[in-house]
Amino acid sequence: MHRMDRYLTKETPEANPGWYAIYTRHQHEKMVARLLSDKGFEIFLPTQTVARRWKNRTKELSLPLFPCYIFLWGTLKRRLEIVTTPGFHSFVGFGDQPVTISQEEIDAVRHALMSGARVEPCPFLRYGDKVRISSGPLEGIEGILIRKKNSYRLVLSVELLEKSIAVEVDAFSVERVPRRNRAAIPHWMAANTLGPA
Repeated sequence: MHRMDRYLTKETPEANPGWYAIYTRHQHEKMVARLLSDKGFEIFLPTQTVARRWKNRTKELSLPLFPCYIFLWGTLKRRLEIVTTPGFHSFVGFGDQPVTISQEEIDAVRHALMSGARVEPCPFLRYGDKVRISSGPLEGIEGILIRKKNSYRLVLSVELLEKSIAVEVDAFSVERVPRRNRAAIPHWMAANTLGPA
């Protein structure tokens, strides 16, 4: 059970605006996002369209790309209004401290969604061949390139959540970004990355 007063301590950042991740109760992402938006907060809830089949019909559903997570922009001056929102579970952070997510990570996810390319959740990858898209609607975005059957996907990660999404890309439109520590690549990932450095 999470204690409410742990979000009301003076140590929690107050004045610096940024993106915060909120962990919601199971399948409460849309409700929490709507309630916080109604309170005037800027909310980002990335979703994907998934086709689900029931008996003799197929229905398209809009599902969160990061299940149980939504993103909130701002300061935490009004955090009491946030933590008392039905469906709220906790902030994502270290100990009792909510931690901000980089603007670059949020922008990369937004850019991928707006590109029109197919976006789907995938396992979180910490190491691998980091690449930059050199042309097309995703130009400038950086991520980890992996191979899936006969196609390539760019993995975009939100480090704090240890969550990733993958967007399909043309392998000829990427350029390698130099990596500091190649020895850290796990053997299971090396088999799925794009070729040698």
